[in-house]
Amino acid sequence: MPPTQVAVCGPRHAAAADATNAWEIGRLLAEAGATVLCGGGAGVMAAVAAGASSAGGLVIGVRPDTDPGHICEGLSAVLYTNMGEARNAILVWSADAVIVVGGSWGTLSELALANRRGNVPIVSIGGWKILDSDGEPVDSAVVTSSPQAAVEAALSAAQRR
Repeated sequence: MPPTQVAVCGPRHAAAADATNAWEIGRLLAEAGATVLCGGGAGVMAAVAAGASSAGGLVIGVRPDTDPGHICEGLSAVLYTNMGEARNAILVWSADAVIVVGGSWGTLSELALANRRGNVPIVSIGGWKILDSDGEPVDSAVVTSSPQAAVEAALSAAQRR
């Protein structure tokens, strides 16, 4: 069986706490033998790639463009899609689990695509909270408060699939 592939999604303009969480998530995923998928750019993407590569992990960047000048360090391989934000669907559909770190419009798109896909575990740390039209919370992800809990939840759920 191939290694579990976990997409880690988050903003390119990341808050310091989100970048720290992403780095630790990357490291923990690599130590667990998971393949890390990310957008291959700045912010959360760069942090998760750095964390995973620091632990010898395999990190695949799924880029929205074809410009090698925009990739982050720490990637093992890059998929240049030239599809803009549509690459978010490729990222989410390639994952056995999705971890959302922080929030931006692109991250919200990835969260929505993962929920629309169904049958993929979604874990959030410091991310979006979605409300329905009545103002009630929508169960869009397992909410965690630490990188360790996020990784454990994602890997555990992915293995049960």
